[in-house]
Amino acid sequence: MKIRFVLLCGVISVGLASDLPWVGKWKMNLAKSDFGQTTLSLESLPDGEWQFSGFGVAYKFKMDGKDYPDGMGGTMSWKALDANTWQAVGKANGKVTETDTLKLSADGKTLNEGSKEMKVDGGSIDSTTVFERASGGPGLAGKWKTKKVSGGSGMFEYVASGTDGLIYKDPDMGLTCDAKLDGKDYPCTGPMTPAGFTVSLKRSAGSLDFTIKKDGKAVFTGTYTVSADGKSLTEAGSSPAGDKWKLVFDRM
Repeated sequence: MKIRFVLLCGVISVGLASDLPWVGKWKMNLAKSDFGQTTLSLESLPDGEWQFSGFGVAYKFKMDGKDYPDGMGGTMSWKALDANTWQAVGKANGKVTETDTLKLSADGKTLNEGSKEMKVDGGSIDSTTVFERASGGPGLAGKWKTKKVSGGSGMFEYVASGTDGLIYKDPDMGLTCDAKLDGKDYPCTGPMTPAGFTVSLKRSAGSLDFTIKKDGKAVFTGTYTVSADGKSLTEAGSSPAGDKWKLVFDRM
């Protein structure tokens, strides 16, 4: 539910001139990446609803297995599998994009999320995120801080688009964003991507600044930098809610 939002920011192919060092295929190095300043909150409301917020997303839902707008153009449905286990299913354009199973530890201090993210070719990608309680309780309710992320794909490609642009491609999602490096908003499209997403790219002192928007509202901002040897790329990103992350990718 989080990595895919965070990765909605990338793309480029090897062999372009050095003035576009971001061009190429990249794969996330989880051992060098840091999600430690990302959190999610789940609040039980008096009217029987719940409030989810985190990773630039906020929405309300009920634990009844029905679809509710997720604030990003898709839907999420939640249900309790037992007293300490919950399942959330995400959809976009009417298709299931992810299934997340969240399980609370016996002492109530840890939340384990197993995610199965759908690929555009019909396959899936499994990942696991471990959260530790920062506040709140009992049960699922509270603020949770990311402790560890494992699995997943974390692959993307940047391809040159003329002499002054880049195309971001996520092969698993079938996502494409074709943008010039002029700071203007350009649409992102794909069968598993809701309408209204845009990206803007702009050079900044050897780095590449990006802003991801949904319906004109910024949801992620950050900067890409490539190492001196060109073998790794770092994404320093943040959300309006204050989440921050550092993702490191190795050139494939």
